[in-house]
Order: sequence, then structure tokens, then C-alpha cells
Amino acid sequence: MPNIEELIRKAIEEGKFENLPGSGRPLHLDDNPFEDPDWRLANHVLRNAGFTLPWLEARLEIEQALVAARNDLKRAWNWQHDAPEKGFNPSEISHQWQQSVEKFVGQIAEINQRIASYNLITPSTQFQLPKISVERELQLTTSDQSDTLTGI
Repeated sequence: MPNIEELIRKAIEEGKFENLPGSGRPLHLDDNPFEDPDWRLANHVLRNAGFTLPWLEARLEIEQALVAARNDLKRAWNWQHDAPEKGFNPSEISHQWQQSVEKFVGQIAEINQRIASYNLITPSTQFQLPKISVERELQLTTSDQSDTLTGI
């Protein structure tokens, strides 16, 4: 039994895809067949104006804030890891790391507040975000797995 690629290739060679309705015209894939018809026009206008739904914007802002906080913590971790070789005082290294961790804890607390607010405005529970665990984030940052951290 031939596979689908072979069947398509053979049909192309035989010219079965020529002169199809709409041939040569752009496809309009902007319409979402699952979107509520009552909201279709509003969503279309928003998209064309460069806007999106408020809860989607909020999620993007949360994800960006989390990535920035993780990157700051990772930079601090790398610095404190390399600092002894550069002649920094161990107590200064420890102090700098503690300050970085405290800043990160504050950032995560703020992100978790934003997540709680975001979860209240999502249209479905399937879009809700879990709160971020500071302990898990610290563990991942200080381990070799931290290079794979992205998003929530």
C-alpha cells in the first residue's frame, strides 16, 4: 500500500491539483472555526489593530516577567560561582547571592499575585497558570537543568 506522500506526488504529476477553485489566491486562515460567532467581528477588529484579548496579554507579561527573573537569578548564580576565581571575598560573594535570592523571592511573590489575578479573568480553567514555587526555581537554577528553563 503506497503512503500518502507517494499518492500526493503522483496526483501532482498527473495535474490533479491544477485549476482548483481559489488557485493563485491567498488563503485566509485568520478565522478561527472554534471561536464564538458573536465575538468573531470583535476579535477580527482587535487583531487587525494589533491587540489581543486582555487575558492573553496578561499571560504574556507574566511569562516575560518569569523569564527575566530566572535570567537575573541565573546570572547571579553564575557570578557567585565564578567570583572566587576572580579574587572576591567569600563573605561578599555570600552577601551578593543572598541579596539576589531575596530579590528573586520578591519577584516571584509579585508574579504569583499576577498569576492569581490572571486566573480570575481566564475564560476557562484550562488556561489558568499554576503558582511558581521559589524552592523549585532555586533548585533548578542551582542545578545543571537550569539551561532548559523557559516559560511557565
